[in-house]
Amino acid sequence: MFRRVKFFFILFLLLLISAILVALWLLPGTFSAKATPPEWEVKAARFIRHLATPSHFLKMSNPVRFSPEILAEGRHHFADHCATCHANDGSGKTRMGPNFYPPVPDLRVPAIQTMADGELFYVIHYGIRFTGMPAWGKGQPEEDFDSWKLVLFIRHLPNITPEEIAEMKQFNPLTNEEREQQDALDRFLSGEDVSPPEHHH
Repeated sequence: MFRRVKFFFILFLLLLISAILVALWLLPGTFSAKATPPEWEVKAARFIRHLATPSHFLKMSNPVRFSPEILAEGRHHFADHCATCHANDGSGKTRMGPNFYPPVPDLRVPAIQTMADGELFYVIHYGIRFTGMPAWGKGQPEEDFDSWKLVLFIRHLPNITPEEIAEMKQFNPLTNEEREQQDALDRFLSGEDVSPPEHHH
């Protein structure tokens, strides 16, 4: 009898705590993206994402082998597809990165670098719901070698060099203003009678 009462008391306590947490979560302003997620929420989200990753992905190793050429392909792909949010160095310090909820993570930190190869691949290929992370994978996972090359490059981010970061800039997507400046410069250099574009800093 005592055990049964104890069980129901613990169950009631857990339900009460859960109800309080849900109520706090639903307070006005809770869904604002301007807030900074508390540490417990970040850890809980990462834990849930880990649990949601199919177990066979967690056991996968990167089938793409390292070579300077493969690393360069991953670097260029990252600069073109990922750097708008993650920055060329993986820090997440971009115009958009800090404004997401949760903010774009620093890909160089241990929390990311200790993820299994297959888990990183899964995030890239399938994306993460309710965040700004899109699903980049095309076709079936077993055919998506571009995402595996990105995994290889992400592993390299803690050791990326200033020269590599500088080289990546030519692969970053251009804004409309930058495209117009580039087009005007190309026309000027080809001999058309146009004024050279102004550079804004």
